[in-house]
Amino acid sequence: MTDHAAGRPMPRVRSFSAVRFVLLVAVGALILASVTQVGPSPDRLVSGLPRMGNLILRMSPPNLDPDFLVRVFWKLIETFQIAIAGTFIGIVLSVPISWLAARGITPVPAIAFLFKMIVSLFRTVPDLVWALLFVSSVGLGAVAGTMTIIVDTIGFCGRFFAEAMEDAEKEPQQALEAIGASRFSILLAAVLPAALPSMINTGLFSLEKAVRSSVVLGLVGAGGIGQELKVAFDLFQYRNAATIIITIFIVVVVMEYATDRLRARL
Repeated sequence: MTDHAAGRPMPRVRSFSAVRFVLLVAVGALILASVTQVGPSPDRLVSGLPRMGNLILRMSPPNLDPDFLVRVFWKLIETFQIAIAGTFIGIVLSVPISWLAARGITPVPAIAFLFKMIVSLFRTVPDLVWALLFVSSVGLGAVAGTMTIIVDTIGFCGRFFAEAMEDAEKEPQQALEAIGASRFSILLAAVLPAALPSMINTGLFSLEKAVRSSVVLGLVGAGGIGQELKVAFDLFQYRNAATIIITIFIVVVVMEYATDRLRARL
């Protein structure tokens, strides 16, 4: 390999500046320290395997008592209700928030960054933290779970809806602007029709994500099947826990399959 401009052979290994070398060493040291301090050591893995095997034996066979299965079924219905209600309300609220945050689209460009910050805040705080906050404020149960899904959906959809609006074709918007159309008219007539396929895809991903999230929200008292799973582990009812885990797995797989098929048809 040669440097065509100077006619000299090019080095096989790129040279590093002192700053880059120090940064690489610092990143390597951070990774090594993290792996050695909190990563699973071979001793811990070897000593934990028998306990894991014992736990799996105590979870077998799963509890198939009809009364328990009926209780799990109704908790699953509640989980779906949390996911569907939270996603629907979250998507509805995400549309105006995204419009106000979208660069070049927003009618309030001076304060668009505030709406972006709100979306970032909703997205970066983990679901379980929001669930703890809502359980503390509105009490235990499904309402806290639904409020958590709403916030999570706004954080997820708000970002991608805004990006879809920003990427919408500019020519129709410019044509409407030239004849004096308002920002709201441009949104309805040019931006939303162009961004709608991407927004529908994002909404389906959001629903799939909400189902997975609503399953675990019950671990902190926010309703759904997760609450039943926590009770099973707290009371050492491992066969009940096995039934719930298998049920959750089936539900998540079916939900992913259904949303994949819907996206393929769009």
